[in-house]
This record gives sequence, C-alpha cells and structure tokens, in this order.
Amino acid sequence: MSNPSPAMRHRARILAERTAGASESQDVTTGTAYELMLYKLTDDRRRLKSIQSVERKIEVKATLLPDYAQWIDGVLAGGKGAQDDVFATLLVWHIDTGEYDRALTIAAYAMEHKFTLPEGYSRDIPTMLLDEFAEGYLQGKLNADPQHAVTVLGVVEKMTASSDAPDQARAKLHKAIGLAMVAVLDLADDTDIAPALLELADNAMANLKRARALSEASGVKKEIERLERRIKRAADSK
Repeated sequence: MSNPSPAMRHRARILAERTAGASESQDVTTGTAYELMLYKLTDDRRRLKSIQSVERKIEVKATLLPDYAQWIDGVLAGGKGAQDDVFATLLVWHIDTGEYDRALTIAAYAMEHKFTLPEGYSRDIPTMLLDEFAEGYLQGKLNADPQHAVTVLGVVEKMTASSDAPDQARAKLHKAIGLAMVAVLDLADDTDIAPALLELADNAMANLKRARALSEASGVKKEIERLERRIKRAADSK
C-alpha cells in the first residue's frame, strides 16, 4: 500500500470510527468499510501463509501493520465493543512483532469487550496474552529494559487476573515477572541487594514461588534458590 497523505489517514480513521460505532457491544461489526478491511486481512494472511520462515513472517507483519493503524485508532476512539476480527487479529500481530505497548492498548479494549480470536486461533485472548507476553520476555524480545518489562508484564497480570486460563500459562507469566524483577536487581551497583531493593526482591520471590505452585514444570527452582541466598546475604549485611 502506498504511503497515504495526512488527509487520507484522517479520513480512514474517521471512517473506521463511524463503522465501529455503528454496532453495539455483543454484536459483530458490519459495514462496507469493515468488509474491505476483512478482505485485505484475508489477502495478507494468504501471503503470510505462503512464507515458511517464522522470522520472515514477522518481518512481513511489521511492514503490514501501518496499513491498519487508522482502523485500530478508529475502533479505539469510536467503537462500542462489537466483535471485530480484524482488530483481534492485529492484536496478535502487534505482539508477534514486538510492539508490546501498542498491543497493551489494543488488548485492553479487546478484554473489556470480551473479544474472541478469529477462526484459526486455538487459544482465547487471556491465555494468548499470558503465553505471548511471557514468551516475549523469556525469549529475549522484551528484556532490553527490565524495568519496562516488569511494568508491561504487570499490566498483563492485572488485565487477565479474573480470567480463566491454564495454570501453565499463568505460571509462565509469573516466571517472567520474577525473572524481570531479578534483572532489575542485577542493574544495581552493589553485589548484594541494597536494603532499599529488598521489597523488589521479595516481590520477585513471590512471583517465582507462585510460578512453581502453579506448575512444577515452570523451571524456577534454581532461580528461587539463588534469590534466597541473595536475600539472606542482604539481610545479614544490615
């Protein structure tokens, strides 16, 4: 798609806002503009399906996302919560491409209005959020700034707290939060945990232990032992 002018982007956003606002919550989004977006999404998904490399798929998704930006903004601005398969799919794509902050904004709307993922996705949105944000950190895509990771993962935890989800998925998120908190501790100048950071260490421990309680296979035993020794050293040095 060619780069649209500011006027074209504004018109696209207003059209999306009006379309999203025309359908009430618990309904399904309808209208010509929505049908055109679904057609484009179908075409783009067909293109992605022809690509075997996961890495290449993610690269292509990143180039496609700007084409949908005005649609997302319009739904967020004027939507009343009607199911929107384009919007729901783009939530997944933003996570896939590492656009985590934007994904959180999209996820908040999707969760508020109890969206479902389109046909072809095997998980519901809460489980997908738990899995994919945790994997984002554990696979190194969200860990460039540990403090930011703690914030992002904490938002996901709160957003999904009341949702039914597999224990393994929730354990994975708690593991990621705990490890991110430990990474924040590692940024401290002192070898041991300064007293001011003990609260963060305790929170990290609580998350790691919660991960173990939810799933013995979470793989946090050694991290818990290391953190226990670190906290003890800090307490002894007080």
